[in-house]
Amino acid sequence: MTLQPPGTHLAQLNIGRLVAAPGDPRVAEFMAALDRVNGIGRRSPGFVWMMEGSGEPGTGNTGTGIGGDPQFVSNLTVWEDAASLENFVFNSVHRRFYDRRAEWFGLLGRPHFAMWWVPAGHRPRLEEALERLAHLEAHGATDHAFGWSHLKQAQLWKTRACNPIAAE
Repeated sequence: MTLQPPGTHLAQLNIGRLVAAPGDPRVAEFMAALDRVNGIGRRSPGFVWMMEGSGEPGTGNTGTGIGGDPQFVSNLTVWEDAASLENFVFNSVHRRFYDRRAEWFGLLGRPHFAMWWVPAGHRPRLEEALERLAHLEAHGATDHAFGWSHLKQAQLWKTRACNPIAAE
């Protein structure tokens, strides 16, 4: 378990592969909600930074497909602390979309979420974040990359029925 080191913020990467290409009716409701949910995140207490996409309305960060796959999308943010991220994920409108993830995303069968501490002011690049996720998959939770269960102070995920592969 890890406690937040002094002078750091919490970075998180969440990836997923949409069940259909952006613009397909099967993911239309998710795509239409991106600006609203991301806007709430940006206004949430403790929010620091979010990797931006194309800037086009209703696209969120889907323009930065992973590995050239437009359906393989990411969300990369930085928060002041775990409590701020937890509050946004589980106590805001984000929760409604989180609960419906299976409608819009295929199961990857491997970790799709990682967190790590960054020096305050650092803005991680997607490549750095993907390395952290790969480290988590290869080595399990360490101080280099971890999930909710590695954060001593995180509690909400325990009662929110996370998929175990996502929560660890």
